[in-house]
Amino acid sequence: MSIQAELAQRAEAWLADDPNPATAEELTALLSAAKGGDEAAARELSDAFAGTLQFGTAGLRGKMGPGPNRMNLAVVSRAARGLATYMNEKLAGEDRPGRAVVGYDARYNSRDFAEATVAIFAAAGIEAHLLPGTWPTPVLAFATRYLDADAGVMVTASHNPAQDNGYKVYLGGRLSDEDGRGVQIVPPADAEIAAHIAAVGAVREIPRADSGWHIVGEELRDAYLEQIQGALENGGPREVRIVHTAMHGVGYETMSAAFRKAGFTDVHPVEEQRDPNPDFPTVSFPNPEEKGAIDLALEKARAVSADVVIANDPDADRCAAAVLDPHSNEWRMLRGDELGVLLGSYLLQTGRLQGTLANSIVSSRWLSEVARVSGAGHATTLTGFKWIARTPGLGFGYEEAIGYCVLPEVVRDKDGISASLVVAEMAALAKQRGTSLVGVLDDLAQATGLFVTDQLSLRVEDLSLIPQMMQRLRSTPPAALAGSTVSQVEDLAEGSLETTGLPPTDGMLFATEDGSRVIVRPSGTEPKLKCYLEAVEKVGSAGIAEARADGAEKIARVRADIAAALGVG
Repeated sequence: MSIQAELAQRAEAWLADDPNPATAEELTALLSAAKGGDEAAARELSDAFAGTLQFGTAGLRGKMGPGPNRMNLAVVSRAARGLATYMNEKLAGEDRPGRAVVGYDARYNSRDFAEATVAIFAAAGIEAHLLPGTWPTPVLAFATRYLDADAGVMVTASHNPAQDNGYKVYLGGRLSDEDGRGVQIVPPADAEIAAHIAAVGAVREIPRADSGWHIVGEELRDAYLEQIQGALENGGPREVRIVHTAMHGVGYETMSAAFRKAGFTDVHPVEEQRDPNPDFPTVSFPNPEEKGAIDLALEKARAVSADVVIANDPDADRCAAAVLDPHSNEWRMLRGDELGVLLGSYLLQTGRLQGTLANSIVSSRWLSEVARVSGAGHATTLTGFKWIARTPGLGFGYEEAIGYCVLPEVVRDKDGISASLVVAEMAALAKQRGTSLVGVLDDLAQATGLFVTDQLSLRVEDLSLIPQMMQRLRSTPPAALAGSTVSQVEDLAEGSLETTGLPPTDGMLFATEDGSRVIVRPSGTEPKLKCYLEAVEKVGSAGIAEARADGAEKIARVRADIAAALGVG
């Protein structure tokens, strides 16, 4: 496979403008190998220059390496300059310059990307603040509000594979309204920033300051740790044995300090996953939801007779929990929806939740039923925490992908640290009462019905397969799921304001006569097609065990039927 002259020319032009000797050297070797007939090198080069890594509502995220379709210093420098121009344009005529705060995780190149960002901000006249080390994403989200910054940037790829990195952008201060202060960007800001990025000229000509930015002090994290204690009940139970894993990310130090400050002292870290390691050596994917990711934590939980396992993803904005299930006498991970309804109902019961409960459309309907029974307000939003966090009067929000916001007045984003504290308190209270978090779920199911969820996630190498599968569903929707007639078919891309109150988004919704529901949508951050499955069972006289068995059987049939409809069954 030979490379086209036009591709070689674009690669050589990129080389001439690359500010990073490391990626320049990598591209030189790749280009030479491709010219020499190395097919793998030619494919990699073609993909690296297949387009430009798109800046959107998730900011930037992608594989690291040279070229415009990769995360590298050149792409990040353009993003920083474009964001700086956007800020200066929006704040023109104000009595003080724009203010921005920048954080970074422990992935390869994260610190370099963050330091380049503050240097470019400072050169553009922006008051730039840099977090002093590899702190969790929730601390950056907190800092955006706490410092009254107009923008926040977090260099992280969250739970993506080791070869990826990303660039999350938050708006605050004078660039957002109150509900959006310290929240990740949404339209039209994303498109406006992207337009400024596209207008940036040569990377080597972007002005960079040698100094002039501020290094944030430890007192900022101290303030964060102090304020998130507000998620807990004064005098609440603390007698619980916790196993914690930071998943090779940046959460251990901050999470440990939060546990200590709250009074949770019986905490056992998973040593092999405690410290930051950008290679994530013990896991295939550094995501607590992925199969095998918490195996070491479960092993430790059995060894120390733990009451609960708490896991954070690498940038600690997510929280997962595992418990010993009394129905099977086996340790299992609580689903994101189960933890979401536990957190929401607990905050309601303790009287600390003042405001609306919210979850994304792909999350379970269980929380909305809890809200209805409790007389609380509830909102359904588009997928993504940038939408959940913008719910007016938000009191608690969650998404099924183990993201939870328990203190929106402190962190207007998902926060795995503060959520972990509440999980620990719930587990301590359940232990005090002689039950478990699964027992608490059983009690909820008695009152509201049992909502059983699952997910079919299809990872692809060829991204063109995703729109093909979506078109297949649109043209030939399933007539029944698990033996129940599909009574509602909704193309969410056509807008669903009448039925869901939501604007258009790429997805398909199928609901059946017996209450089952499936939503299919492309992932916004990974090369996946995701199918969100839900079945509802009443808890009859036979009890919760039978309801759980019936729900598991039904959801398995729903999964098989939607897989067949996608052509993968």
